[in-house]
Amino acid sequence: MRDRERLRLFEKIQSDVVACRRCPRLNRWREEAAQHPPRRYAGETYWARPVPAFGDPLGRIVIVGLAPAAHGGNRTGRIFTGDESGRFLFAALHAVGLANQPESIARGDGLELSGAFITATARCAPPGNRPLPSELDNCREYIARELAAMARPRVLVALGGIAFLSCLAILAVEGAPIPRPRPRFAHGARYAIGEDVLLATYHPSQQNTFTGKLTQPMLRAVLRRAVREAATSPLHPRSGGRGQG
Repeated sequence: MRDRERLRLFEKIQSDVVACRRCPRLNRWREEAAQHPPRRYAGETYWARPVPAFGDPLGRIVIVGLAPAAHGGNRTGRIFTGDESGRFLFAALHAVGLANQPESIARGDGLELSGAFITATARCAPPGNRPLPSELDNCREYIARELAAMARPRVLVALGGIAFLSCLAILAVEGAPIPRPRPRFAHGARYAIGEDVLLATYHPSQQNTFTGKLTQPMLRAVLRRAVREAATSPLHPRSGGRGQG
């Protein structure tokens, strides 16, 4: 598949994501959150739709999160943008050379990713940050299509246990041989699955970062490994472009 075709596929997937209304509970919740913002965001126009992936679809690294935050991605329209989790993640991405700046504030802020893109297991903000299994099932098609459009081998970085299980499920459906015993989530874990690599890290949620369960050095170590894995793949991959916002 040529780069131009990959970009067209990626754009089509993101268009389908934004138009999706498969999950009534999530539709209601994201719109209610937009109608009742906290005082600090009063008067802002919320995105209040499913949030597309962001970054460089011609790279080999895909970072998989959980879901947009009600007053983060659901507000700004860009994944991991406008909340504490995003600030933590993009500081690490910038430190390892995958982002051109350490902050993700809003669409149009000049942020670019090179060699990687970021997606999520659910594209709508869920109540309590917990999508239902049926909602994850509804959304999995979009990540599967994104992964299918990427050049191989790929390096998947799962942010948290739910993203890790979703990655395993997609790889299994693709026909990749899942190792036995079955891979288990643990921070810093690495699994070779078929021609791809799956890395795991704790999610950069405030619950993890404010308590020190996940630190910047810990996250950067996993991301640096992803960069090394992508750079040393048999195809000697290069980034084909920059995702901009």
